[in-house]
Amino acid sequence: MNAFKPRETLTEQVARHIENLIAFEQLRSGERIYESAMAKQMDVSHGSIREGLLLLEKRHLVRNVPRKGAFVTPLDEHFVRSLYETLELYLTHTGRKLVRQWQPNDMQRLESLYEQMRDRFQNNDLMAFLELGIEYTKASLVYADNYFIVSAIEDLWPSAKRCAFVALRHGGKKVLEDNLVHMEESIRIIRERDEQALADILHRYAVQQCEQVLSALNN
Repeated sequence: MNAFKPRETLTEQVARHIENLIAFEQLRSGERIYESAMAKQMDVSHGSIREGLLLLEKRHLVRNVPRKGAFVTPLDEHFVRSLYETLELYLTHTGRKLVRQWQPNDMQRLESLYEQMRDRFQNNDLMAFLELGIEYTKASLVYADNYFIVSAIEDLWPSAKRCAFVALRHGGKKVLEDNLVHMEESIRIIRERDEQALADILHRYAVQQCEQVLSALNN
């Protein structure tokens, strides 16, 4: 029997639309988001836009300033370094649990996602590649067993996707190749149940991703 999956709410649809505008830089870093214009563009109420913006504030893409309005969160060096430092801390913690506890079906899932990502890379399907990358990381959280860490990581995905687009704009397919190399190496290390080696890989990857984004922002 298939599990019930509720349809996406209007608030979530609004948030996802604005999230994509920010990720693709149709709404720029620090730019004000006008509720009236956005409501007209999406043919929804001002209240729906406001609720979507509140959700995006929780996801670190928008800052709501009292009596001034909503603004795209500035993408600067402090933000980028903070993001990757936090992701590294959380993913290293959950990765160690995965190394200790994985079962054969977990590895099959990770390897399947890796193969799908390689196919998308060869077909130059950028959006599908990035979405699969998020699914790959979510699959690695299977043994996290920590509500707060999983919730925090979920709220960081939109910013991670935003940064990925910035890096891709500057670095092109080399950035995708680096992702695939990291995943192939991490799968091997997880199979070997080597916690420290996985922590080292995650650190190198976080530093590399961070520097790619900062390099793109400075050009």
